[in-house]
Amino acid sequence: QVQLVESGGGLVQAGGSLRLSCVVSGGTFSKYVMGWFRQAPGKEREFVSTIGWSGGPLYYANSVKGRFTISRDNGKNTVYLQMNSLKPEDTAVYYCAADSSVSISRLPMFRAYEYWGQGTQVTVSS
Repeated sequence: QVQLVESGGGLVQAGGSLRLSCVVSGGTFSKYVMGWFRQAPGKEREFVSTIGWSGGPLYYANSVKGRFTISRDNGKNTVYLQMNSLKPEDTAVYYCAADSSVSISRLPMFRAYEYWGQGTQVTVSS
Protein backbone atom coordinates (compact mmCIF):
# COMPACT_ATOMS: atom_id res chain seq x y z
CA GLN A 1 0.00 0.00 0.00
CA VAL A 2 1.60 3.22 -1.17
CA GLN A 3 1.00 6.16 1.14
CA LEU A 4 1.82 9.82 0.64
CA VAL A 5 1.77 12.27 3.54
CA GLU A 6 2.14 16.01 2.97
CA SER A 7 3.18 18.56 5.55
CA GLY A 8 4.36 22.14 5.76
CA GLY A 9 1.24 24.04 4.86
CA GLY A 10 -0.02 26.99 6.85
CA LEU A 11 -0.95 30.65 6.87
CA VAL A 12 1.54 33.13 5.46
CA GLN A 13 1.46 36.73 4.36
CA ALA A 14 1.85 37.68 0.71
CA GLY A 15 5.50 37.70 -0.23
CA GLY A 16 6.34 35.03 2.31
CA SER A 17 7.63 31.50 1.87
CA LEU A 18 6.67 27.96 2.77
CA ARG A 19 8.24 24.58 2.11
CA LEU A 20 5.97 21.63 1.60
CA SER A 21 7.16 18.08 2.11
CA CYS A 22 5.67 14.79 0.99
CA VAL A 23 6.91 11.51 2.40
CA VAL A 24 6.17 8.34 0.46
CA SER A 25 6.00 4.89 2.03
CA GLY A 26 5.05 1.44 0.84
CA GLY A 27 6.59 1.69 -2.60
CA THR A 28 9.84 2.25 -4.44
CA PHE A 29 10.12 6.02 -4.24
CA SER A 30 13.04 6.27 -6.66
CA LYS A 31 10.87 4.79 -9.42
CA TYR A 32 8.08 7.35 -9.10
CA VAL A 33 7.50 10.50 -11.03
CA MET A 34 6.37 12.95 -8.36
CA GLY A 35 4.03 15.86 -8.83
CA TRP A 36 2.46 18.69 -6.89
CA PHE A 37 -1.06 19.84 -7.63
CA ARG A 38 -3.36 22.29 -5.93
CA GLN A 39 -7.06 22.88 -5.64
CA ALA A 40 -8.77 26.08 -4.62
CA PRO A 41 -12.41 26.12 -3.50
CA GLY A 42 -14.75 25.75 -6.44
CA LYS A 43 -11.95 25.09 -8.88
CA GLU A 44 -10.55 22.01 -10.53
CA ARG A 45 -7.33 20.50 -9.31
CA GLU A 46 -4.47 22.12 -11.21
CA PHE A 47 -0.90 21.21 -11.99
CA VAL A 48 1.88 22.97 -10.10
CA SER A 49 5.10 21.07 -10.70
CA THR A 50 6.59 17.67 -11.41
CA ILE A 51 9.96 15.99 -11.09
CA GLY A 52 11.36 12.85 -12.65
CA TRP A 53 12.87 9.79 -11.00
CA SER A 54 16.42 11.02 -10.61
CA GLY A 55 15.67 14.67 -9.97
CA GLY A 56 14.83 15.68 -13.49
CA PRO A 57 13.30 16.75 -15.73
CA LEU A 58 11.48 19.52 -13.90
CA TYR A 59 8.28 21.13 -15.06
CA TYR A 60 6.35 24.05 -13.62
CA ALA A 61 3.05 25.72 -14.25
CA ASN A 62 3.53 29.18 -15.72
CA SER A 63 1.79 30.68 -12.71
CA VAL A 64 4.53 29.46 -10.32
CA LYS A 65 7.60 29.47 -12.55
CA GLY A 66 10.41 31.44 -10.96
CA ARG A 67 8.79 31.35 -7.53
CA PHE A 68 8.42 27.64 -6.71
CA THR A 69 11.11 24.98 -6.75
CA ILE A 70 10.51 21.24 -6.69
CA SER A 71 13.15 18.81 -5.46
CA ARG A 72 13.42 15.29 -4.15
CA ASP A 73 15.59 13.25 -1.82
CA ASN A 74 15.42 9.61 -2.81
CA GLY A 75 17.29 8.62 0.35
CA LYS A 76 14.48 10.09 2.44
CA ASN A 77 11.58 9.09 0.15
CA THR A 78 10.59 12.75 0.16
CA VAL A 79 9.64 15.35 -2.40
CA TYR A 80 9.65 19.04 -1.56
CA LEU A 81 8.04 22.18 -2.91
CA GLN A 82 9.77 25.40 -1.92
CA MET A 83 7.34 28.25 -2.41
CA ASN A 84 8.65 31.81 -2.41
CA SER A 85 7.02 35.17 -3.13
CA LEU A 86 3.66 33.72 -2.30
CA LYS A 87 0.54 35.44 -3.58
CA PRO A 88 -3.07 35.29 -2.36
CA GLU A 89 -3.94 33.41 -5.54
CA ASP A 90 -1.65 30.59 -4.40
CA THR A 91 -4.15 29.80 -1.65
CA ALA A 92 -5.30 26.21 -2.09
CA VAL A 93 -5.01 22.70 -0.79
CA TYR A 94 -1.75 21.30 -2.09
CA TYR A 95 -1.50 17.63 -2.96
CA CYS A 96 1.46 15.49 -3.87
CA ALA A 97 1.05 12.69 -6.35
CA ALA A 98 3.10 9.73 -7.53
CA ASP A 99 3.10 7.38 -10.44
CA SER A 100 5.61 4.93 -11.85
CA SER A 101 4.93 5.74 -15.48
CA VAL A 102 3.63 9.04 -16.76
CA SER A 103 4.29 10.13 -20.31
CA ILE A 104 5.64 13.62 -20.81
CA SER A 105 2.44 14.77 -22.46
CA ARG A 106 0.40 13.70 -19.44
CA LEU A 107 2.61 15.10 -16.68
CA PRO A 108 0.31 18.09 -15.99
CA MET A 109 -2.80 15.90 -15.88
CA PHE A 110 -3.90 14.96 -12.40
CA ARG A 111 -5.70 11.88 -13.70
CA ALA A 112 -2.36 10.46 -14.85
CA TYR A 113 -1.18 9.88 -11.28
CA GLU A 114 -2.16 6.79 -9.33
CA TYR A 115 -1.21 7.71 -5.78
CA TRP A 116 -2.22 10.81 -3.83
CA GLY A 117 -1.70 12.36 -0.45
CA GLN A 118 -4.45 13.84 1.69
CA GLY A 119 -3.41 17.41 1.00
CA THR A 120 -2.10 20.31 3.06
CA GLN A 121 -3.74 23.74 3.23
CA VAL A 122 -1.80 26.80 2.14
CA THR A 123 -3.38 30.16 2.84
CA VAL A 124 -1.77 33.39 1.70
CA SER A 125 -3.16 36.59 3.18
CA SER A 126 -2.94 39.92 1.42
